[in-house]
Amino acid sequence: MRLRQPQVKKYPFSYLFLATIWILCFCYPPRTPLDNVAFIDKWVHIVMYAGTCTTIWIEYLRHHKTPETMKLFIWAWLAPVMMSGLIEILQENCTGGRRSGDWLDFAANATGVTLAAVIGILLARSRARH
Repeated sequence: MRLRQPQVKKYPFSYLFLATIWILCFCYPPRTPLDNVAFIDKWVHIVMYAGTCTTIWIEYLRHHKTPETMKLFIWAWLAPVMMSGLIEILQENCTGGRRSGDWLDFAANATGVTLAAVIGILLARSRARH
């Protein structure tokens, strides 16, 4: 019987980045000179989720010779999108007005997750050719 490696050891950066998202999403955002850049908040959301989910893809592909499409769809696309929605709901209802839930943040997060999926699919195809 083969023992499975704990998931945290297989996906350390993915777990670190996911925890960072949860922490950042409930902290009060500081004022910066970038506040004047149009849609900076949305760009931050896209980059945050694209970076995290690309990391999930890379760590997954590092440990699996043949990717399981349904598993990747659930854990590298659907779960992060659902997590994003949950965070937006919690920000709106559980932060005492310090943060607000925003549908455009949710859309930006889903865009980042989708970009990561495109990158992940390209990485998987590239690896399959070699």
